[in-house]
Amino acid sequence: MALDMLDTTIADRTQHFLNDFGSALAAREVNRAAVMFLDDSYWRDLVAFTWNLKTVEGPAGVQDMLKSQLSQANPSNFKLQEGETPTEEGGVTTAWITFETAQGRGWGLIRLKEGKIWTLLTALHELKGYEEQKGDTRPKGAEHGAAKNRLSWKERREHESETLGYDKQPHTVIIGGGQGGIALGARLRQLGVPTIIVEKNDRAGDSWRHRYKSLCLHDPVWYDHLPYIKFPENWPVFAPKDKIGDWLEMYTKVMELNYWTKSEVTSSSYDKKNGKWTVEVDRDGEKVTLQPEQLVLATGMSGKPNMPTFPDQDTFKGTIQHSSQHRSADAWEGKKCVIIGSNNSAHDICAALWENGADVTMVQRSSTHIVKSDTLMDIGLGGLYSEQAVKNGITTEKADMIFASLPYRIMPEFQTPLTNQMRERDADFYRGLEDAGFKLDFGDDDSGMFLKYLRRGSGYYIDVGASQLIIDRKIKLVQGQMQEFVADGVVLKDGTKLEADLVVLATGYGSMNGWAADLISQEVADKIGKVWGLGSDTLKDPGPWEGEERNMWKPTQQDNLWLHGGNLHQSRHYSLYLALQLKARMEGVETPVYGLQEVHHIG
Repeated sequence: MALDMLDTTIADRTQHFLNDFGSALAAREVNRAAVMFLDDSYWRDLVAFTWNLKTVEGPAGVQDMLKSQLSQANPSNFKLQEGETPTEEGGVTTAWITFETAQGRGWGLIRLKEGKIWTLLTALHELKGYEEQKGDTRPKGAEHGAAKNRLSWKERREHESETLGYDKQPHTVIIGGGQGGIALGARLRQLGVPTIIVEKNDRAGDSWRHRYKSLCLHDPVWYDHLPYIKFPENWPVFAPKDKIGDWLEMYTKVMELNYWTKSEVTSSSYDKKNGKWTVEVDRDGEKVTLQPEQLVLATGMSGKPNMPTFPDQDTFKGTIQHSSQHRSADAWEGKKCVIIGSNNSAHDICAALWENGADVTMVQRSSTHIVKSDTLMDIGLGGLYSEQAVKNGITTEKADMIFASLPYRIMPEFQTPLTNQMRERDADFYRGLEDAGFKLDFGDDDSGMFLKYLRRGSGYYIDVGASQLIIDRKIKLVQGQMQEFVADGVVLKDGTKLEADLVVLATGYGSMNGWAADLISQEVADKIGKVWGLGSDTLKDPGPWEGEERNMWKPTQQDNLWLHGGNLHQSRHYSLYLALQLKARMEGVETPVYGLQEVHHIG
């Protein structure tokens, strides 16, 4: 009874706070609303108020945003989410909330401390009048009764597939049919946005099938669901690449996506006068011109492969591959293989080559963050993405929102203790790596893998076995920088020569706007600027502080051009907000953008 009374008291107190906050917003009392935030506070908005992905900080940031957006947003009906009880721990009250704006309905998560808002997440969930047809409003599928010459579902679908892009132009074209393009295409399909996904490979899922044979997801299954259709309960924790490829292909079919395979964009240009793109496509030898209003690059957040060249490269008698070109270790038994790099792909390829009987040397150019997969699962992800989290009532959607509710500015404060916990748990493992000569780091501020990923998208390896091979000296390790090729190997800058039959350049990828340069123009690539990173002023993530991923899932400086991608988790979660932005524009909903990102770095 005492616990029930406590919960009721917390709920009443939190709802009273929400009533006051909603009242201030309804009365357009910006200053009154702003002082309800702590000096050290953060409001992260996903489209609902800002028509952007934007985090504002402190009362001054809240005040500036509300002055710009409050009248058009016209928020109301702030409530505790039905069926969810606020919690209180360490002086912080955490509550799930729902609300409305003039344009849509949203939900979020609020944290109160000392009677004021510490963090607030507001996320648009659906547009009023343009809701997805699901649940009670799902399509019937069958038309009861009788009518002459009516088309079946299959015939209507075939007609759409045959005419979209020819007799009828799509509203949106997505270039790139990997997990990002597919997830976004599914969202847009459910919102009724005519969309074509353009993919150069022969089949959906080939972007996974064509990678090296041993590749599998290093993220667990609970982290990797696509929208609408979750993996079955017997799906492997770490899915092999070909299984993911087949899932994506199945998904495009059952979600009825207009997915053009064997299609490559040859050029794109934007006409500001008519607000449309001209996208020239080679569709399996057929030249097709598309004229969408919106263009999305879903070509992979890692960007184009970084394929450096070195002196005397043409004299090398062996094989040179970028890691993205490496398919299999089968052909290299008994051969000398040198891998330039020490992040995820480098480790995976080294381990596979060793397993197939190759003589393997890894060249580490700079320090790398290593985290054991089991440790990451237990400490880093277990609370949100695990079988136990599911049993605790943490759905994928709730887990995504909890993760999104933690502002990037203060995320290191939460991640650093977890990283230290991992270091302590695996101290002997790290000692073994250092004894083998491996250079370790734990991020610029010891904040670990998640911040490395968010800041630069590289610099780490989730260990699934290769590290022990380094510890046991089965994978040879050399420190240094490539200088040149010779006929039978490579030479490092310190003069070390490494004989090689195969050299794999696991040298990473460039900024995603490199694809914009190729597919549109260098001018547009420079106009949108560097893609990815938070502006943390750490290695490979130069300042100033942006507070959100640069150019991802939100408006860019180029009208009607969007960038979408990331891992499966991000492709799933953020595809909703990008889809809602595109749908709103198609339907003529007013979308005044607050805080359009400035460009400080062109690539």
